[in-house]
Amino acid sequence: MSSSALLADRIGNGLGRLAQPVRVSFEFFPPADEKMEQTLWQSLQRLAPLRPRFVSVTYGADGSTRERTHKVVMRVLQETTLTPAPHLTCVGTDREQILEIARGYWDAGIRHIVALRGDPPLGSGRYQPYPGGFAYAVDLVRGLKSVADFEVSVAAYPEVHPEAPSAAFDLANLRAKLDAGAERAITQFFFDTDVFLRFRDRCAAAGISAHLVPGILPITRFPQMLRFAERCGTKVPDWLRDRFDGLDQDAETRRLIAAAFAIGQVEALAREGVGEFHFYTLNRAELTYAICHALGVRAPQSEQPAWAGSTP
Repeated sequence: MSSSALLADRIGNGLGRLAQPVRVSFEFFPPADEKMEQTLWQSLQRLAPLRPRFVSVTYGADGSTRERTHKVVMRVLQETTLTPAPHLTCVGTDREQILEIARGYWDAGIRHIVALRGDPPLGSGRYQPYPGGFAYAVDLVRGLKSVADFEVSVAAYPEVHPEAPSAAFDLANLRAKLDAGAERAITQFFFDTDVFLRFRDRCAAAGISAHLVPGILPITRFPQMLRFAERCGTKVPDWLRDRFDGLDQDAETRRLIAAAFAIGQVEALAREGVGEFHFYTLNRAELTYAICHALGVRAPQSEQPAWAGSTP
């Protein structure tokens, strides 16, 4: 059997037999140019029939994408049936500006926000709270809840935030964000399934009962993923590096390996009782759609779009 056939068999015969259905959500980033915008909207159209719980839209590290983020969020709200969830961060903006953005979102009908501390611009050094702004994500959550009863998601780090002095400190910070009113914690991406399961156990032992949603990053470009992993403290196992070694000029094999790995990852987590997944799509639909199909998350037959088989 060819590698393509093996992958197709795995996609078609993976998790359809799970007793409990799973839910998914997707993350996108605001496009920087017309070509990227076309890719984003084609990907949204491809994934929309899977009926995600929400689609989040990222916010630049220094607030630089604020207008583009707002544009995407409002277009999703007005032109699709999807539920948009804009990111908001503490970086580069004072409290009143952030609260004004939140009030505008609520008035427009947006009910879900992803609240993050945010990262400083590359090369600017260690994070420093903005003067007159929300210092940390826990403060931002409280501020959002003072505006309206938003459904707030926050970030969690199974391998510990790279700036946290200890795992215990990081876990206490997560609990503080949830105690401040957040309903859900979405994890940073990871590649070792046991890392998430051990983190889930630690959360349970700490009395954290909120939804803990694993973040899944389908590997579209391995060097790009390595840069992401270095910034956020995610360990990339040697065996995973080995799988992609020597494939720089072989995009088809990279896609097959990436899909097979991610499907195996979500299968293992689903069998451990994980009922919700958040996919970092990087504005590409192909791998995320395949993984969701393996999970049993499928569009009704009448809504399945014609597709040429390649991501735009």
